[in-house]
Amino acid sequence: MARNNRIVIYCRLAYLNCWKPAQMYGKQNYSLVALVNKDDQQTVNLLRSTIESVRQQSVSKWGNALLSGSKSPLHDGDIEKPDNPIFKNCYYLNAKCKEPPQIVDQNVQPITNPELVYSGCFANISLIFYPFNYGANKGIGVWLGNIQLVKSGSRIVSRITAQEDFQPVSYTELLEVK
Repeated sequence: MARNNRIVIYCRLAYLNCWKPAQMYGKQNYSLVALVNKDDQQTVNLLRSTIESVRQQSVSKWGNALLSGSKSPLHDGDIEKPDNPIFKNCYYLNAKCKEPPQIVDQNVQPITNPELVYSGCFANISLIFYPFNYGANKGIGVWLGNIQLVKSGSRIVSRITAQEDFQPVSYTELLEVK
């Protein structure tokens, strides 16, 4: 259930910048992409109901401006990123914050080792949804609260390893190179 537009969801983390901020639109922000499996209907429904609640709350502030034509933070990975396998069968949303999120383990003890929390692991994250209306740009934004590591997962890496690029070079080949 949504409490004051702040919820906690279980997700897989991608494009994670929780240890140091990344430059985004001219500002330094901590950020991540939360991947939610489409089969996790409880989380999907919580996200949808929270987004709708924020939309409805915005009516008192801006009238129906946010109801028509506004951007939703929840995206369908199969439709919007069909060529990227990490988004397959997932909904996703981007979350950011100006201050570093607190990062804790399963026992709510601080994690300070960046090797333990990475793109590809699974976590509970707290999110704060808010409406925005800046001229023609209107929608629902998402602030990142905190991160609780739940379990490790296969790393999501965007670069190719040296082992994928190269073949071993034999001694005979080395002698033939001029």
